[in-house]
Amino acid sequence: MRDEAWIAGVDEAGRGPLAGPVVVAAVILDPQRPIAGVADSKTLSPARREKLAVEIRAHALAWSVVEVGVAEIDALNILHASLVGMSRALRALTLRPRLALIDGNKLPRDLPCAGKAIVDGDALEPVIGAASILAKVARDALMRELDALHPGYGFAIHKGYPTAAHRAALERLGPCAQHRRSFAPVRQHLLFE
Repeated sequence: MRDEAWIAGVDEAGRGPLAGPVVVAAVILDPQRPIAGVADSKTLSPARREKLAVEIRAHALAWSVVEVGVAEIDALNILHASLVGMSRALRALTLRPRLALIDGNKLPRDLPCAGKAIVDGDALEPVIGAASILAKVARDALMRELDALHPGYGFAIHKGYPTAAHRAALERLGPCAQHRRSFAPVRQHLLFE
């Protein structure tokens, strides 16, 4: 297959949480090996996402997953951190795509190829749905690891999202190193930073 046919899908997981990195994936699917059931990761059960992630990694022509950490999120803001992650994920692919289809309504300024933003693209374009799955599965695994490193917050359960249980843990324990200090619900618990 010629490289000008390669189209990458790009999506992120973790823009809304109060803790942990934002994780961005880029995928170039093999049109000769379609993967049944690829959809927006939010519509799939965790078990289905895990199974599809294994298939995507095995059958895609190329894929990458990158993290943008809490310090960078706080320095840039979550939107810009997500856009930076998108460019990094595309650059990390072993193949250079002709076009990047990106979930959302904004494009990074420094894309390594042409780009097209698609609102709800993870539900509309299988290649973006595949990226959505890889990003979500990778971030969920990372949040389970962070739960072991920072016990008491419940990261394995809520994945850093601002649930009532997470807010109660913040009230009880204060922020840990993985909390986004630029986010108002975390900032209100900072005493002397």
